[in-house]
Amino acid sequence: MGGVSAPSVADDVAAAAARLSGVAVRTPLVRNDRLSAATGAEVYLKREDLQVGRSYKLRGAYNLLAQLSTEERAAGAVCASAGNHGQGVAYACRTLGMRGRVHVPATTPRQKRERIVALGGGNVELVVGGDTYDEAAAAAAEHAALTGATVVPAFDDPRTIAGQGTVGVEIVEQLGRAPDVVVLPVGGGGLLAGVGTWLAARHPGVRVVGVEPSGAAGMAAALAAGEPVALHELDTFVDGAAVRRAGDVTFPLVRDTGAELVAVAEGRVCTEMLDLYQVDGIIAEPAGALAAAALGDEVLLEPGATVVCMLSGGNNDVSRYAEVVERSLVHRGLKHYFLVEFPQEPGALRRFLDEVLGPDDDIVLFEYVKRDNRETGAALVGVEIAARDGYEPLWARMKASPLRIQLVAPGSTAYRFLV
Repeated sequence: MGGVSAPSVADDVAAAAARLSGVAVRTPLVRNDRLSAATGAEVYLKREDLQVGRSYKLRGAYNLLAQLSTEERAAGAVCASAGNHGQGVAYACRTLGMRGRVHVPATTPRQKRERIVALGGGNVELVVGGDTYDEAAAAAAEHAALTGATVVPAFDDPRTIAGQGTVGVEIVEQLGRAPDVVVLPVGGGGLLAGVGTWLAARHPGVRVVGVEPSGAAGMAAALAAGEPVALHELDTFVDGAAVRRAGDVTFPLVRDTGAELVAVAEGRVCTEMLDLYQVDGIIAEPAGALAAAALGDEVLLEPGATVVCMLSGGNNDVSRYAEVVERSLVHRGLKHYFLVEFPQEPGALRRFLDEVLGPDDDIVLFEYVKRDNRETGAALVGVEIAARDGYEPLWARMKASPLRIQLVAPGSTAYRFLV
């Protein structure tokens, strides 16, 4: 698929590193005390959240556009993006003095949209339309067919892959040697294909792990099927890695690297985002925290191993933190929702508070609908507990109560209206 050989990609990565010199920032590689202490390994973060556009995506976009002919540059460039790739294309177009057009779905955070416009510096037009990346991609392809503009794929092009692979070159140069383990986020597979292929060719002893969101594990599905397949359901919360189908070019490259693939629950990603912010002072978007979220549980590490974890992006809209906190609490078993039928009589709520809730339990949501023609009224009650092991005693008290109480289970249709 794609007709791209691993040796040629490895050579192209080296050429891309020279091409990006002076354009892409050589981002820091820093030891992280929190993750090192938690895992027993020596964990370093590759801070691509400090890259131009606050994401590694510039690398692939610039490497592709810089190789266009004069005629191709004159026709302009177009791409579809969930946000980060569009910023990379915008900055590359501005740097190369060419026109560009970026299509994003309406779900793209406002912060990313604004940065696309700012980085384009007047060279790039932003078009917002549709609800999914696939719709944005279709619009971009239509524009290219009408105008002759070059489509800049976010991941599924050898030039994009080679540009993303330059992260691996930097890691080895900065560390002074090859690490024992490299952990990378995975969406369409461009980063894993580029870095994994280069490491396999130049430093074959490195263990490479790709991390996908549980609700968007498209590369794992492709490996299981033996070819790229479209996911029937897609959780778009980790928007930078929420790709429905792995790439035709990236898939065989990832397969041939022998990289491990793991999946991480979106709630665990949220917990890592909060730890990065509150402990390390790092603002990470969901996809940026994806690789670090896998350390210790999904990715077991040898004590003392040198581990490099990619922090791929820092474009997180502050308005999303309320949802991040909510998802983290639910994932850690500290927040639960219940449907409670209260008898319409004085003192019913007081008995619930006194007899069902524990001393450390807190009501964080209470929505009650009183029906005058009924003997009971339904309430949606959100309860936050102090520790995970407090849930079973709470549920036991609820079952012993004369009230009719139903858990709103995570993943249920009703639950999706809450979180």
